[in-house]
Amino acid sequence: MKDFATRCNKIFSQAVVDYHINDNVDTPINNHFEPQTIENLLYLKCWIDTVQWHLEDIIRDPQIDPVEALAIKRRIDKSNQDRTDLVERIDSYFYEKYSTIQPQANAKINTESPAWAIDRLSILNVKIYHMQVEVDRKDVSAEQHDSVVKKLNVLLEQQVDLTTSITQLLDDYAKGERVMKVYKQMKMYNDPALNPVLYQNQK
Repeated sequence: MKDFATRCNKIFSQAVVDYHINDNVDTPINNHFEPQTIENLLYLKCWIDTVQWHLEDIIRDPQIDPVEALAIKRRIDKSNQDRTDLVERIDSYFYEKYSTIQPQANAKINTESPAWAIDRLSILNVKIYHMQVEVDRKDVSAEQHDSVVKKLNVLLEQQVDLTTSITQLLDDYAKGERVMKVYKQMKMYNDPALNPVLYQNQK
C-alpha cells in the first residue's frame, strides 16, 4: 500500500477534471473504473465531493429562489449521507485487507480511520483545483492574486502532509503497529426512526 495515497490523488484529480468538462451538477457520472473495485469507490467519492462543492456555491447565491434553495439543501443533505455511506464502504475495504494482521501487544488506535483521512484528501483535491482557478484569474488585483497564491501553497503543503500521513498509517496497519477499526458515524438526522422531527410527524 506504499503508493496508495498517491494513487488516490491521481484518481481524485481525474474526477475533478472530468466533472469540469461540463461543469454542471446534473452531469451523470462516467466512472472509468471497474465496479466493485476500490478505484471505482475513490472516483465516486471525489465526484460526490465535487458536485457538493458546487451545490454549496449555488445555495449561497443571495438572489436564489427560496424554493430552489430548499431543494438544494435537501440535495446536499442526501449528498452528505451518500458521502458518509461511501466512506464506510472504503473503510470496510481496509478492514478486510488488514483482517489477517495480528496487532502487536502495544499496537495503537488511530484517532480516525483510513477512509476518513482519504475523505479529507479528496476534498483537499477539490479545494486545490478551485484555488488554482482563482490564481489563474486575470480580473483581480495584485493583492488578491498574491493572497490566493499563498492559500494555494498552503493547500499543496497540506496535500503532501496528508498523503504522507495516510501512507504511514497504512504501513502501520500492515506491520500491526496500529489496530484497524471502522468508526460508524451513526447519522441520525436522515433516519425517520431517530430524528424526533421526523418520527413525531409520523404519529
